[in-house]
Amino acid sequence: MIMKKKIFTSIGLMSGTSMDGVDLSVIKSDGNDQFSCIYNTYKEFDNGLYKQLISLRDKINNSKDLKTHLEEIKDVEKKFTLFNSYLINDVIKDINEDIDLIGFHGQTVFHDPKIQISKQLGDGRLLSSLFKKIVINNFRQNDLNHGGQGAPLTPIFHSLISKIIQKNFKLKFPINIINIGGITNITQIKEDLNNSINFFAYDVGPGNCLIDGWVRNNKDLKFDKDGNYANIGKVDDLILNQAIDNFEFKSYETSLDVKDFDTSFVKGLSFEDGCATLTKFTAYLIADGLRKINEQNDTNSYHCIFCGGGRKNKSLMQSIENYLVNKNMIINDIDDYNFDGNFIESQAFAYLAIRSYLKLPISFPSTTRCKKAISGGDILQNF
Repeated sequence: MIMKKKIFTSIGLMSGTSMDGVDLSVIKSDGNDQFSCIYNTYKEFDNGLYKQLISLRDKINNSKDLKTHLEEIKDVEKKFTLFNSYLINDVIKDINEDIDLIGFHGQTVFHDPKIQISKQLGDGRLLSSLFKKIVINNFRQNDLNHGGQGAPLTPIFHSLISKIIQKNFKLKFPINIINIGGITNITQIKEDLNNSINFFAYDVGPGNCLIDGWVRNNKDLKFDKDGNYANIGKVDDLILNQAIDNFEFKSYETSLDVKDFDTSFVKGLSFEDGCATLTKFTAYLIADGLRKINEQNDTNSYHCIFCGGGRKNKSLMQSIENYLVNKNMIINDIDDYNFDGNFIESQAFAYLAIRSYLKLPISFPSTTRCKKAISGGDILQNF
């Protein structure tokens, strides 16, 4: 039975490619222009689940591996789903709100648009039965089925954010919203001659994935906090320039996965110098992506608004700013505009859940390269 409501209260759950934990947001929205966030929280994975998730992702390199490791997938998926359920339970106790929908992105362990497969761990039916709520998951598959890349899916929410920021802070379009997660994606929002808002989205390169991978493999740590190790280290310019020259990015029209990148080119460096060189390499690709996208769309985009965990890496952000000097771009943190940059994606999937439930588009030719604007997500009511 379809709920006939103007405003929905929706939970969004997001576990990104860093695999460090789960972000949860609770929002109120009509799935269009009305939006408010009423709660954000984060729960870090216990060490056992964290290691299981990393290990499982490392084992799955093709569709055959999904079958080979099916039993392990089921086991880890159940543990991951229950972890999310404990977090939801704590939040429901903490807030005085009746939840309508749960947007459950899940944990990506394999993504290959060429064969139309994107696997996220997460048992939506189990979550629905536990809370007696409608759960929306499997957000990417319908887009893949219609010729899309399955990512990025957050641009429709970025477009909403940009309108709110533009209204409250009198910014002029175009606006770039840059999310530095495991992968970096950019949404560019423009105003056309008829005052209609158009948006375009692209994956432009690594975000935290190279730096996090290097840190995990060399220290008993999950990431380079604040970019401190990168600041201690010295960039190997010879290796950096060679890596930039060797990196062949054929098109910004395809989505990227963390497995598209590896740290082998800094293998001979010290830990700190590896951090410094990988950070500079990542910064170059992000800045170069911004420059090329502006040229491609014939814009001088003045406002670059950063969100995601990577924005807290001071070394990375300083390098991006250095690469963008004299490019007529103003760089800001999304937190400067009264949005919490740690929870943009969890808020986005709460918002996408509402749009999915209402059969509104979440994928667009200008964002995922699907053939037409389409909705997506499986709507599960297991109670």
